[in-house]
Amino acid sequence: MSAVLTTRLKRIERADELLSSLALVLMALIPALEILLRPLMGRGIENAPVLVQHLGLVLAMFGALAAERHGHLTTLAGGARVDGARPNAVLHAFANGVAALVCGMLAMASWRLVASEMEVSHVLAYGLPLWWVQASMPLGFALLGAKLGARCLPMPWGQLAAGLLCPLAGLLLAWQFDGSALTIWPGLLLLLAALLAGAPIFSALGGLALLLFWQDGMPLASVALSHYQITVNPSLPALPLFTLAGLVFARTGAAKRLGDLFVALFGQGVTGTVLAAAVLCSCFTAFTGGSGVTILALGGLLLPLLKQAGYPERRGIGLVTSASALGVLLAPSVPLIMYAIIARVPINTMFLAGLLPAAVMVGFLLIFGGYLKRGQAAKPSSEPSPAAPRDRRQILAAAWNAKWEILAPFVAIGSLVSGLATPTESAALTALYAVLTQALAHRELSWRLLGQALSESAQIIGGVLLILGMALGLTNYLIDAGIPDAAIEAVQALIPNKFVFLLALTLFLLLAGALMEIFAAIVVLVPLLLPVALSYGIDAVHFGIIFLAAMEMGFLCPPAGMNIYFSSAMFGKPVRFVALAVLPALLAIFLGTLAIAWLPLLATGLPGLLLP
Repeated sequence: MSAVLTTRLKRIERADELLSSLALVLMALIPALEILLRPLMGRGIENAPVLVQHLGLVLAMFGALAAERHGHLTTLAGGARVDGARPNAVLHAFANGVAALVCGMLAMASWRLVASEMEVSHVLAYGLPLWWVQASMPLGFALLGAKLGARCLPMPWGQLAAGLLCPLAGLLLAWQFDGSALTIWPGLLLLLAALLAGAPIFSALGGLALLLFWQDGMPLASVALSHYQITVNPSLPALPLFTLAGLVFARTGAAKRLGDLFVALFGQGVTGTVLAAAVLCSCFTAFTGGSGVTILALGGLLLPLLKQAGYPERRGIGLVTSASALGVLLAPSVPLIMYAIIARVPINTMFLAGLLPAAVMVGFLLIFGGYLKRGQAAKPSSEPSPAAPRDRRQILAAAWNAKWEILAPFVAIGSLVSGLATPTESAALTALYAVLTQALAHRELSWRLLGQALSESAQIIGGVLLILGMALGLTNYLIDAGIPDAAIEAVQALIPNKFVFLLALTLFLLLAGALMEIFAAIVVLVPLLLPVALSYGIDAVHFGIIFLAAMEMGFLCPPAGMNIYFSSAMFGKPVRFVALAVLPALLAIFLGTLAIAWLPLLATGLPGLLLP
């Protein structure tokens, strides 16, 4: 009887994964059905674009719950505990308690938003009231607060009490003082202490946004409205769908087939293997949506190949770790899409704008990072020598084996740039293409692996959208307060020269990338810095490429440099070892970013040539 009860409880606990995965499946199927139904029947699914956008809200809230259960909510320490070290119990309880308190406040703020919608009672589609979907916000925040609160204490009765009391305290606090002008300094100190103790980043950003609106006596529902706006953004469904496509490729043999093709193309010696590793890591990150996923998917394949060719282990780890950060500029990278959404730049323009700068960054990494130098090589095994010639038959065979993977970028980018599909439809086609080719053509994608890819995609996007929603609330307050205008005046008075400004911008973004998670940096910093850049005559597309190129350095700098932690876990090396291994790459990426900043044609040339 006890075993049956435990099993049922586990199924109930996994309901968040099932709901978020179902939302993601529908987000892929509805746009594809739209493409088929419009020419065949003259009309498609009722209000399909808005329906898909609101499925994104369901995915965000329940995906965040699944991310919390699996320990995937981003903290300031990032992956600092990948070695299994346990956090201090008191600090752990304090951090989760404060996060649960903030969740309670967000639940009340979200309920105020839902209550206002209930009075109007808009219909989403097929008679479904809009507020039914919006209700996932207060429900999701309340459940998230309960789960975080339960982590404060180890005893079952303590977990139950903390899981109820912590979010309830936040809910009552928001209900009692909403609209009142209060001092924020005690709250600021509490949030800072909780963030340093390990509270999730979204709770610190959300708490800060709540405090700032509170300070001016403004309704707290403004923060919930910002979260709602970002999660139902028309372009946002592209994020989880492209992420799903990348994870499907990562969970099957696609990485091995692409690895074989790139090695065959560039040769099997030291130079060829290094080139293959750098290009493959960059391209794979663009699809997987995360450089950490690339390290985990390709690290075990590429490092042995590099060592086999006679490449030193330390430099091999540095190459794989740093090259995995360079895919941010390549379509359909999630940060590239996110910048386009925030800066209101066409996504297809950003896709084209990133191509040349991505090639420049790979070149700078290999040349100025010193990865093409032979140096002291390890003894190569009996594999082909560095001068081994490339075999055309081997290249053709490898290309044939990887034909479905090679075509994936043409499906993703071609359908979008050609105008045949919207960003959401393009992403849906790419996700379905990845699933069908890996399941039917290669027969490597089982139902279990597909379920894992859906769940992991939901967790990644749920955690990211929590950060984005809270960051947007903070950004909206800063814009209303006139901070961008003040920043323009201050910076132009201090730095009159455009090229000096670009140097200062690159240095600032290096620091920001080391301290901030990339998605939070995009949402918080782009609305503040873009007006400043425009005042110097810098194009919005060019600024976006500079911003993302500089953020690539952040992947390699503690404490937010997640690539270092992933590599440490993947290769079994201390964090300090990996951090020292990527130091040459940091300099190379910095120089590459300056080259892109000072040569705007690299970013604006292709869009200007190919797009009207």
